[in-house]
Amino acid sequence: MTDPSPTPENIDRAIDAIELAAVSAEKGRLVEVVTALPEDDVKLALTTFPVDVRAKLDRLIMGEDPEVGLDVLLEAGVLKVLFPEVHAMVGFGDGEWRHKDVWKHTKQVVRQAVPRLEVRWASLFHDIGKTKTRSFDPNGKVHFLGHAEVGTRMFDKMERRIGMFGPEPALRDTVRFLVLHHLRANQYDPNWTDSAVRRFARELGSHLDDLLCLARADITTKRPEKKRKGLNQIDELAGRIGRLAAEDAKLPPLPTGVGDAVMKAFDIPPSRKIGEIKKALEAMIASGEIEERLPCEAYVEIVGKDRARFGI
Repeated sequence: MTDPSPTPENIDRAIDAIELAAVSAEKGRLVEVVTALPEDDVKLALTTFPVDVRAKLDRLIMGEDPEVGLDVLLEAGVLKVLFPEVHAMVGFGDGEWRHKDVWKHTKQVVRQAVPRLEVRWASLFHDIGKTKTRSFDPNGKVHFLGHAEVGTRMFDKMERRIGMFGPEPALRDTVRFLVLHHLRANQYDPNWTDSAVRRFARELGSHLDDLLCLARADITTKRPEKKRKGLNQIDELAGRIGRLAAEDAKLPPLPTGVGDAVMKAFDIPPSRKIGEIKKALEAMIASGEIEERLPCEAYVEIVGKDRARFGI
């Protein structure tokens, strides 16, 4: 026997279920038991009132305890209809030996994330690619190779399907960027050179703080020492970025006297050519091709090795 066709009353029940999820998240507790709704009712509610649904979901994701709200969406059948990519994570993983339960991990990341819309939404989607990329090596160790890239493509497909963030392209692009790059901060190694740290900050650009916040939230281990180590590593990276930025604001990338050294080495009179050579060297520094603030002799050697590039 098939479900009856959706009616205005059924649609209202679907909207009410999403409202219940939002209120539960805001209050940090389940305020009312919800029952599963027919998929057709949920689909019609989502397509009929997309702006209202999105507003309620924003309230949920920004709530005091979004875990509670997400569980309500799951129980009501809304999660499966709206975000099947997220629903696929439910029960994915045994939680212990093989790997942690991805759904439980995701809910914890959302809750731990700073209450900023971009970071909270990215937290919800950051691991959706794991369901498509899980593999095991000969020793039984689990891997999710490329899950950030796969998850980004899944996010793009989801957005084409429902257009959740269509009215706010800046928010959509930020969430997408964070999903794609969410692993990068945790790959930091104290042995990174200052140039590598500067390049990292430059590549993240305006998304840097959001990404660091997501990286902190993504640490959900139950082992206190491991968690402390992970958070300290991110804090160390943030600290280095801040210190280097402060230094860079005071010091030019090229040392004083590099122009004179180039003129003397290549017998070039004072001219626009020296300025052009210095700009070319600065561009190489900005791209990470060469180090900044090396001795003048080092830059003379760089110019001498590729005269054609510098027009001499």
